[in-house]
Amino acid sequence: MVDAYGIGSVHLVGMSLGGMIAQIAALAHPTRVRTLTLISTTPVGIDTSNLAQTSDIYMEHAAAGESVDWSDNAQVIDFIVRDTRMIASTAHPYDEVSARNLVERDVERAKNFVSATNHFMLKGGDVWKGKLGELTAPLLVIHGTSDPVFPVGHGELLAKTVKGAELLRLEGGGHEIHPEDWGQIISAINAHTD
Repeated sequence: MVDAYGIGSVHLVGMSLGGMIAQIAALAHPTRVRTLTLISTTPVGIDTSNLAQTSDIYMEHAAAGESVDWSDNAQVIDFIVRDTRMIASTAHPYDEVSARNLVERDVERAKNFVSATNHFMLKGGDVWKGKLGELTAPLLVIHGTSDPVFPVGHGELLAKTVKGAELLRLEGGGHEIHPEDWGQIISAINAHTD
């Protein structure tokens, strides 16, 4: 994609699964990634079994997705709105009306919304095992302290593994980018990419 636009190198930002993909991109193409920012994600190629894992209550919610009729937009919207509540910040009030409006727009524009639920089916290869410490792009890790999907220890391990990495903890932040945290996040990314 970068080649298609004639861009030599990028400031790469990835969140959650996108953060794992961004790590692989930065490792596979180190000269193409000028800086890397990872939000609410987990380290690639590192054993994280000793860290806190996705909360049981969130896993129960995710499993309930099997009973959703993904061809029924009303069911899909209700399920995804519940999901936004499950991953929400504990530091800011949850706005269900705004969440529902956003989810409705997402479902309306999506061609196959069920594909948004396939994250847990993905498996990593051994090719990246133990490679994260070789990352050369300057790294900024942003992680909420109340993230129920990847608890903050995942972000801390990322920052600890990569020499010179910076860690920004969002107090009470969930597995989301809450509008009330935008200022802090944007400032940190601007400083990181300067």
